[in-house]
Amino acid sequence: MVDTKTPGDKKLSVPSKTLSLKPRVETGTVRQSFSHGRSKQVVVEKRGKRRIGDGPEPHAPEVTAKPAPAAPAPSRPAPPPAPPRNAGSGVVLRTLTEDERSARASALADAKLREVEERRQAEEEAQRRAVREAAERAEREAAEARRKAEDERHRHEDEAKRKAETEAKKRFGEGEQPASAARPATAAPAAPAPRPGAPAARPGTTTTRPGTTTARPATTTAQRPGAPAGRGPAVAAEPDEDEAPRQIRRGPGGAARHAPPPKTTHKPGPQKERGRLTVVTALNADEVRERSIASFRRRTQRLKGHASNEPKEKLIREVIIPEAITIQELANRMAERAVDVIRMLMKQGAMHKITDVIDADTAQLIAEELGHTVKRVAASDVEEGLFDQVDDSTDTETRSPVVTVMGHVDHGKTSLLDALRHANVVSGEAGGITQHIGAYQVVSPESGKKITFIDTPGHAAFTAMRARGAKVTDIVVLVVAADDGVMPQTVEAINHAKAARVPIIVAINKIDKPDAKPERVRTELLQHEVQVESFGGDVVDVEVSAKNKTNLDKLLEMIALQADILDLKTNSERPAEGTVIEAKLDRGRGPVATVLVQRGTLRVGDIIVAGAEMGRVRALISDQGETVQEAGPSVPVEVLGFNGPPEAGDRLAVVENEARARQVTSYRAHQKRENAAASISGMRGSLEQMMSQLKTAGRKEFPLIIKADVQGSLEAILGSLEKLGTDEVAARILHAGVGGISESDVTLAEGFNAAIIGFSVRANKEAAAAAKRNGIEIRYYNIIYDLVDDVKKAMSGLLAPTLRETMLGNAAILEIFNISKVGKVAGCRVTDGTVERGANVRLIRDNVVVHEGKLSTLKRFKDEVKEVQSGQECGMAFENYHDMRAGDVIECYRVETIQRSL
Repeated sequence: MVDTKTPGDKKLSVPSKTLSLKPRVETGTVRQSFSHGRSKQVVVEKRGKRRIGDGPEPHAPEVTAKPAPAAPAPSRPAPPPAPPRNAGSGVVLRTLTEDERSARASALADAKLREVEERRQAEEEAQRRAVREAAERAEREAAEARRKAEDERHRHEDEAKRKAETEAKKRFGEGEQPASAARPATAAPAAPAPRPGAPAARPGTTTTRPGTTTARPATTTAQRPGAPAGRGPAVAAEPDEDEAPRQIRRGPGGAARHAPPPKTTHKPGPQKERGRLTVVTALNADEVRERSIASFRRRTQRLKGHASNEPKEKLIREVIIPEAITIQELANRMAERAVDVIRMLMKQGAMHKITDVIDADTAQLIAEELGHTVKRVAASDVEEGLFDQVDDSTDTETRSPVVTVMGHVDHGKTSLLDALRHANVVSGEAGGITQHIGAYQVVSPESGKKITFIDTPGHAAFTAMRARGAKVTDIVVLVVAADDGVMPQTVEAINHAKAARVPIIVAINKIDKPDAKPERVRTELLQHEVQVESFGGDVVDVEVSAKNKTNLDKLLEMIALQADILDLKTNSERPAEGTVIEAKLDRGRGPVATVLVQRGTLRVGDIIVAGAEMGRVRALISDQGETVQEAGPSVPVEVLGFNGPPEAGDRLAVVENEARARQVTSYRAHQKRENAAASISGMRGSLEQMMSQLKTAGRKEFPLIIKADVQGSLEAILGSLEKLGTDEVAARILHAGVGGISESDVTLAEGFNAAIIGFSVRANKEAAAAAKRNGIEIRYYNIIYDLVDDVKKAMSGLLAPTLRETMLGNAAILEIFNISKVGKVAGCRVTDGTVERGANVRLIRDNVVVHEGKLSTLKRFKDEVKEVQSGQECGMAFENYHDMRAGDVIECYRVETIQRSL
């Protein structure tokens, strides 16, 4: 079909004959009226009805434009050659050879096989197509069923809404208007279809959809050029706001397409975008007005209204409830309204706001009543699985024993370790006493196995250090001097070992001294339930000499034997766990912690948590000062990489990521702050606690700022100073930490007029200059004895002195003399003792003290004297008191001030 270039007259042409379609229509014009005084003139065409048998179909030339002989010829077999022509030519055809015949037979067999294969593939494709079409058909049927159900539901809703509106209008007296308006609306569907040749509909004609009550003006479409004559008038209504574009068909078997928009008489132009209705657009009659924004809003509101009417399925959630939760957070986790939660609380008799905090039990009751499941959690759950995970027995291997050396001060513990390690740690200790805890490894010369030793201080202030050493140990070596016997710290070490339930090996040291008595040591140990093997017990004892290195190999042999009995095994491939033995703040390296790895292997790069501090392992340093990449079980190492120095005794663990580490450390830091606030703010619970507060309200405080080199020493100092406090005076620790003295410490001391104490640390240059400028005293100590003694003396100066009376003598008043310019003077006789001028006196009348004061005048005859002996007479006058009578007794005494000490 070829389209001519003339737009008004379209012709359909075929190779043999040219056909032209003459429009058999009747044309008319109709003027449509719109709101705001607008009108529009529309051309309406009336088509005659087309009959099937009257003539050739107009669209037939489109489908079969070419004649049948023009179809492709290869589909028909070629005609054989004519025999007469071949017979007349006289040419004899050559017969086929065997090779040619076999080749043709094989080609024919291949063609048959190929034909069978193609037929099989065609059948499979047909089966797949049938299955696919069946699935699509089922899907279309389901979609049609859903659409019908939706239309039925909308129809019921519209019917209910119409009935409700009618009922409401009747109730308010407007029943006449709905009745009159309903008649044309109901009559419209019953109107017969227009007959061919009938006049076009007027602009006022209305049509109504089935199931709705809204009448819409009909619109008409112009006659398409080339449409078949005899077709009835095509009048298309405007698409509804809620409906999709209407589809029409082009004839029998034609493809469905959308209805074209109504054609206008103006020149076609670009599509105009939607906008608001203005004066210009209202007065422009040539432009087609499209759907407005308000129309879209109304449509969206109707859709939302339908959706809101549908019942929603309630969601059952698993609600995680902590120990305390706000009402708002609980409602969010349940996906419920907060007002519903508050209403349920009000039914239970509790008035709450949305920001109030409720306990876990109440929150659980509310959540379960609303149909949700509850999972209770606590803040301490973040530490679950951090420690004490059970090892698989198949993956364990033997580890080195951990041995703690304990005993009284100056009994030779560090010297014994130096002899075992071939080192000289004692020379580096201040005052020749151990004030730090240390961890070392020694290789046994007999078996070649490693033994980890922990050296603890013996001073009374380092109780916490000894307790820490006993907790992490496998065997305790109790060192007792043969010339000194069992001392208080020896008894304390025995108690720590018993509390830790670890075996004890007694090392009787200093047997090289002349006054050494090992038997006395064994006897004294019996008083504390320690029975050695020589006395029939189960405790091993070894006589050693650290100075002469006597029997050291025997001591190592006993330790190895005890370790074999204990059968110490662990898994070295698991994440590391350990204990912080000591921690300090190094100026060049930052926070450094001495850690004893107990289980697993600690490697460089691991994320670790210890107490309220976390970090990533940057370096591991052994007890020999060498850098190592990993540390296995029972290996002491220095760990670099913490954010801050942890507390001594904190347990160390390796976690999987930084998020878990931050979660654990934040919980522990919060707990630490709460405990500190509870201890500082004062306990306001019971009556007994309130009375203790009243007792200590007038107590004098000695403010101090303490800086130490390591956490263990700082802990010992704080414990010793706390024991010095009494009901009248106590040490107030403003700040305590590890590291050097800084300017911030000086500033804090200046604000509270406090003293700064540095234990094995020094102040930097800026801090020393600030302290000198502000007059702040900084005292340095290396021995804990001196520090405790000086603080004790300073605190003793804050104690109120004791007043003691010393009786001097008594005098009896014989006569009262009135002397001008002096006043009354009592003539007295000293009955016992002496009377001194300026001494304190009491005037006693009828065995009742009527005055206490000082003696202002003491005369013997006319002379002033310092004192009068017993039996002599004298004259006395009191300061600011003259009511003296004959017969009174004067008691003379002296008040002495005695300074107190702690």
